[in-house]
Amino acid sequence: MNFQLGLIAKKIGMTQIFAEDGTRVPVTVLHVAGNVVTAHRTVERDEYTALQVGFEEKKESRVNKPELGLFKKAGVTPRKEIREFRVAPGKLSEFPVGGDLSATLFAEGALVDVTGISKGKGYQGVIKRHNMEGEKNSHGQHEFFRHGGSIGCRKTPGRVHRGKRMTGHMGDDRVTCQNLKVAKIDAENSLILVRGPIPGAANCYVTIRHAIKPAIRANTNTGA
Repeated sequence: MNFQLGLIAKKIGMTQIFAEDGTRVPVTVLHVAGNVVTAHRTVERDEYTALQVGFEEKKESRVNKPELGLFKKAGVTPRKEIREFRVAPGKLSEFPVGGDLSATLFAEGALVDVTGISKGKGYQGVIKRHNMEGEKNSHGQHEFFRHGGSIGCRKTPGRVHRGKRMTGHMGDDRVTCQNLKVAKIDAENSLILVRGPIPGAANCYVTIRHAIKPAIRANTNTGA
C-alpha cells in the first residue's frame, strides 16, 4: 500500500531550464494551485485512513445535489477532480478539512512518482506497438511488409497463447513514472518542474506524490 502524500496537478507542457553549471535540463511543468482537503477517511467510519483532495474549481450548476452537499459540508467550492491519498492516522490532524495544499509539500531535488493517463494512439500494428522489425522489402516479397507474421502454436496446444504480441489498441493506459527528480519549485506561481517527460497530453490531470521506493527502503511507508 502506498502511504505517500501527494497532490493533483495539471500538466502544462514541457520546457527547459539551465542549471548553475550551464547544463540544459528538460522539465515538465505541473500546475498545482487549487488543491484542497475535502474530507477525511477514518478507521472508525471507513475502516481506513486517507485524505480526500479536490482540485480545480468548477461551477455549482455542473454539480449534482449530493456532491454539492459534500462540498458545502467541507466548506469548499466544488472541484473537478477528487482523489484520495492513504496516510497514517496521525497525519489527519496536520491537514484539516478545508485546508489548502501547496507546492511546498515537495522540495527541490526530491524524488517523486507521477501517475497519469498516457496518450491514446488508437489501433496500431505490431511494428509501432511492439517495435517489431517487419519483413524485408526486397524483390520477390509480396504484400507482407509490416505484418505480424505467424501466430500459431503447431498442433499442440493448437491455440494462440494469452499475451501474444499482436495488433491492438495502443496507449490510453494508466502509467506511473517512478523516481523522477523535482528540478525546481515555484511556490509563488504554484508550479512544480519535474525533470524529464511524464505521461499524458497537455492540460491533462496527473497525480504527483513522494516516491515510494526510497520510503520503503527507509521503512517510512507505513500506515501506523
